[in-house]
Amino acid sequence: MTGSRERLRQPLNHEEPDQVVMDLGSTAISGIHANALAGLRDALGLEKKRVKVCEPLQLLGEVEEDLRQKLKADCVDVSNGYNMFGFSNAGRKPWKLQTGLEVDVPADFNTTVSDDGRTYLYPQGDMSVSPAAMMPKGGFLFDNIVRGSCTCDDAEERSARQDFGQDFGLLSEEQLRFMEDRCNYYYNETDYGIVYSGAIASLGDFALIPGPNVKHPAGIRELTEFMMAPSLCPEYIHELFDMQTEFAIRNAELIYQACGDKIQAIYVSGTDFGIQTGPYMAIDCYREFYKPYHKKVNDWIHGHTNWKTFFHSCGAVTDFLQDFYECGVDILNPVQLSAAGMDGKMLKEKWGDKFVFWGGGVDTQKTLPFGTPEEVYREVTQRLELFSKGGGFVFNTVHNIQGNVPVDNLLAMYRAVEDFRKGQKKK
Repeated sequence: MTGSRERLRQPLNHEEPDQVVMDLGSTAISGIHANALAGLRDALGLEKKRVKVCEPLQLLGEVEEDLRQKLKADCVDVSNGYNMFGFSNAGRKPWKLQTGLEVDVPADFNTTVSDDGRTYLYPQGDMSVSPAAMMPKGGFLFDNIVRGSCTCDDAEERSARQDFGQDFGLLSEEQLRFMEDRCNYYYNETDYGIVYSGAIASLGDFALIPGPNVKHPAGIRELTEFMMAPSLCPEYIHELFDMQTEFAIRNAELIYQACGDKIQAIYVSGTDFGIQTGPYMAIDCYREFYKPYHKKVNDWIHGHTNWKTFFHSCGAVTDFLQDFYECGVDILNPVQLSAAGMDGKMLKEKWGDKFVFWGGGVDTQKTLPFGTPEEVYREVTQRLELFSKGGGFVFNTVHNIQGNVPVDNLLAMYRAVEDFRKGQKKK
C-alpha cells in the first residue's frame, strides 16, 4: 500500500497516486481557524483539549496527530518555530477567542483590549511599543496596523535595505536545529509528506509589508503607497527585493543543510497578484519587479535540491501563469475558481501538466461557509473528479477554513474526500 510520502511525491511529479492526496494545515494558507478546528474535533469525537494557535494573524489552529490520522491527511509542516509577529510559538498560555472559546496561544502572544472591544497584538510580544495588529469586536482574525508614514516621495533619500533591514534575516542556529529535529522526526518516525511552511521569498506580500515582526518599522509601509512604489520609486523596490532574494537563497541553503531532500515542497511566496476580477498589477510590473527575483530563487532551489516550489496567490491570476511557469513555479495555490477567468476545466487542460494545483477543492467564500452540506459534498466531488485525473493535484480548500464554517459542512467536505478515495480504490 502506498504511504503518504510516496503518495505526495507522485502528484508533485504529475503522476496519479492510488488515492488523492489531502492536506490540512501544512502551510499558513492551507490551514483551519482555531474556532472551526475545535468544532471539527468535537464532531469527530476526538479528545477534548484546547486548540493550539500556531499562526496568530489568522488565528489558525495546529492540526494534531489524532485529527490528521482521523481524516487520513497526508502532509505535515516543518518550520522555524517562529510566526510573522516575530516571536516563537513555544510556551503556551490560555486565551479566549471572541467566540468565547478558550485556546492555547504562544507565551509571547500578548494582547490588550480597548474600551470599544478592539483587541491589539504586539510585535515580538513587546507591549512597550505600538501594537502591530488589531482585531475588531466580534472579529475572527487580526489585521495588520500600519505604523510607518514614509511615502514614495521620501524614498529617494532612503535606503530600502536599511528601512527593512530588521524585517528579514538569516535563520538562527536555534531555528535551524528546531526544524532539523522536527524534520528528522517526521521523516524517520512517520510516513507523511513533508512541506517547509515558512514563505522564504514573499516579495511585496501585503501581510509582511507593514512589518508585523518589527518594533519600529521604517520605510514605505502603507499598502497604497507600496502599490505605487514600482512606478514612483523603482530603485527602492529593486533594492528591497534584491535584499529579500539574497536572504531567501541563503536561508534555502541553510534549510537544505538542516533537512536535505527529506523536504518535498517549500513554500516560497505568499504574495497575492490577483483580486476577484483580475490582476491587481500590470503584467509588465510583474515581469520587471518580481519575475527576475522569483526565477533566481527557484533556479537555486531546482539546481541544488529536489524540492518543488510552492507559490500562493489569491484571485484571478491567469494572466501570470505563463510567467510563473517560466520562472520555475511548480505548485500553484489556492486555485481560486470563483475569480474571473479561473475556470477549472481550462486550468486543468491548459496548465495541468505544468503546475501542481494545491487547493481549489471547495470555495471558502460561499459554498463552505454558507452552502448546505449537500452543496458542499457535491462541489467537493466535482472538483476532485476534475483535478485528480492524471495527478498534479493536492486536495485542500481555496485558502484557509474560516472560523464561522458550520461543522456539518466540514464533515460533508471530508466525507466527500473519503468517498472519492474509496471509489479510486475500487478502480
